[in-house]
Amino acid sequence: MERVRREDTVQVINGKDASGGHHGKGKRGRVIRVYPDRGMALVEGVNMVVRHEPVQRGSDGGRTGGIQSVEMPVRLSNVMPVCPSCDRPARVGFHGEGAAKRRVCKKCDDDF
Repeated sequence: MERVRREDTVQVINGKDASGGHHGKGKRGRVIRVYPDRGMALVEGVNMVVRHEPVQRGSDGGRTGGIQSVEMPVRLSNVMPVCPSCDRPARVGFHGEGAAKRRVCKKCDDDF
């Protein structure tokens, strides 16, 4: 069972934000996708980079492309889940066995 899941709110606890080199520590965002095999997660509004897309014709005849900001994945070790009940970043514990296993906050002992 994973400690960080899609749709969780997480807070950056370490590392820098790639956009301009400013520190991303303390930023919060929603997890869009988790890559468990790579140990990374895509977090909304965190680790933004600039991509230069070539101009192409769209299906409606409009033009797409230009300079766009896109999120890049961050290491799971650099983010911490935010508990919905106590609204603080907390470590995750597990209670129960098998299918009844659930994630709990180590600070307030409430379910995630």
